[in-house]
Parts: sequence; C-alpha cells; structure tokens
Amino acid sequence: MPEHNLTFGWYLPTHGDTTAFGNPAAKMPSSPELFDSVVDEVDRGGFHYMLLPVTSVCWDAYVLGSYYGARTRNVAPLIAIRAGYANPTLTAKIFATLDQMTRGRLCINLIAGLDNSAAEADGVFDTKEVRYEKMDEEVQIMKRLWTTNEPIGFTGKHYRVNQVIEPKPYRKPYPPFFLGGGSAQAADISAKHSAVHLFWGDTPEVIAGKVAELRARAAEYGRADRLKFGMRLQIICRDTEKEAWQAADDLIAGTSRLVMQEIAGGSKVVDDIKKTSEANRRVWDLLEQSGDSMRIHPHIWTGIATVRTGAGIAIVGTPAQIAATIEEFVEAGCTSFCLSGYPHAAAARTFSQQILMPYFSSRLAKDLPAA
Repeated sequence: MPEHNLTFGWYLPTHGDTTAFGNPAAKMPSSPELFDSVVDEVDRGGFHYMLLPVTSVCWDAYVLGSYYGARTRNVAPLIAIRAGYANPTLTAKIFATLDQMTRGRLCINLIAGLDNSAAEADGVFDTKEVRYEKMDEEVQIMKRLWTTNEPIGFTGKHYRVNQVIEPKPYRKPYPPFFLGGGSAQAADISAKHSAVHLFWGDTPEVIAGKVAELRARAAEYGRADRLKFGMRLQIICRDTEKEAWQAADDLIAGTSRLVMQEIAGGSKVVDDIKKTSEANRRVWDLLEQSGDSMRIHPHIWTGIATVRTGAGIAIVGTPAQIAATIEEFVEAGCTSFCLSGYPHAAAARTFSQQILMPYFSSRLAKDLPAA
C-alpha cells in the first residue's frame, strides 16, 4: 500500500504575473481578478496549501490570507511572517484567530528576508543574524501562548512577554511552521520548530545530503522523525519535451543574463543578497555552474534565476518527466512540494490535471503536515 504522506502547495503571485520576462506587454499586474484566477485553480486542484509572499511589492499576506481563507474550502493559506516586523503576542492572536475561522486551514512560513537593505528600507535595522534570533524567540512565544492558560513568563534576549491570550488555535497544538533557508541559523530554527524545511532547487543528490544533515540536527532536539522536508520549485510542463524547453527559453527570451529585473535597487541589492542569503547564493552558484545550457540535471533548469531572486530553479519536461523528477526528490527524503509556474493559474491547472492527480493522487496526505 502506498504511504499517504505527500503534500503539494502552489504560489499566489501577489506582485503580479507574466508569460515572458523579456516582454513588458506580457506582464499581468496585480489585481483581485488575477488572484481569484489562481486561487480557484489551486482550491479545486488537489493542493494542500498556497504560499502568500511578503515583499514591498506584494499585497498584504495577512489580509489576503484571511480573505481567501474564507473564500476557499480546501486549501490552507501559507502566510509568510517576517522576523522582527510585528509583536509576537499580536502575531499569535492573529494566527490563532485565522486558524479558528478557517477550522485549521493555516500554515505559517518563517521568513528572515533575503537582504539587510530591504529590511532597512522598511525601517527594520536588525542584521539577518538578529532577525533569526528574534524569529526563534517569536516562535517560542507563540507556541507557549497557544498552549497554556497561564501567563507565559518568557524572558529572552529580544522579548519579554508575560501574557495569556485567546483564542487558542483550532489545530492542536498549533498550525505547522514552514521555513526555507540555507544558513546554519535557518537550519537550527527548522530543527527546533518547523514541520517542513523547504529547500530551494538543487539536484536530488545534493538534497539527499542536506536532508541527512538536517535530520541529524533535528535529532539533537528530539525531533528526528518530526521534521519533514520539501522543495520550492518552478514547473514548466508541455506535451512534448521539445515544447517544454522552448517554453522555458521563451520565458526569459530578450532578457540579459544575471540582470535581476525584479530587484529594485540594481546591483547593490544583488550584492547584498549574495552576502546575506545562503539559499539565494546557492541558486546563483548553480546558475553559474550550469553554463550555457542552464541545466543541472536532465530536467532541472536554472534559467529563471537569471531574472529574479528566490526560487529560480525549474523542473522542465512532459508530465511523465516532471513526475519522475519529483520522485527523485521523494527518494531523497522530501514529502512536500511548494510549486509555481508562469502564468500561475494556467500552470496550476496543468500541474493538477496532468501531474498531481494522475501520478500522485493515491499518495496524497489527508491533511497538512503536523506541527
């Protein structure tokens, strides 16, 4: 009998969408209509969760998560929370309330941010190391507020909280935490707190090694079997392999290599991200290593990393080829897949109808990963 342990998520592009990065006319601006088209496909497509991002050009994740939590029936908003941006007592109350109102359809994505300059532009002058320190304390505070009816008496380096709150979350003991990051601090926080550690794209062989390392770290906190692993990937699927690779080429045609079009601030910001984001540096290292073909595996492509930060690694191919590549990551130890594709509504529909349901429906988990 197959093990029912796979979960799939999709990305909501609250900063807008596109069909071709090199063509300004192909840009699809942010709008309720754009979001609705993506969410409708995700909610009926068999996905477990939907990632809502947080940057200066994104619409607010808390508001959209609340709105779509009410509008949907199946998918759970995966709402990103940035360390140091909000008081943890307030955050705990917001998330517990939303978890109650959605009857347990909520996931929380822990974010330290790609670079210091973006945080400073928001008025947050903590270094990334400090933001991770605050993240650790914030999660500790939220977990204690959610699971006790007595003032928690928390005293840390950055926060002192002695409060009891209502409501408590609907899901017991609390909603699952996701975290994606490549630094030692990120690994340690995942080992202590995460339900799922999301790796950005890499080869299955490298991911297998990272899974082993993180599982050993989690064992230090008595969580070797509780921490699960996942991949944050792009999907480019077509009926034939030739068409899929042509679609990949078309997506970045007309752009200059390593011109990060989605980054306000240009090369200075790129340099700052390289200094502060291990995960993004690894993606760009893979891009450089992949040469002119931009391939690190027969069906794994680095091309999107030429035009954007973050999750720029894609699986490219036919439905069967993409499913087989996902299976390689499953064999490496991953059970959750947080995916996206351009344009996002059409790509979600294609993935659901041609890959998710035909190849993985018998192995889907019945619920979100357990906290």
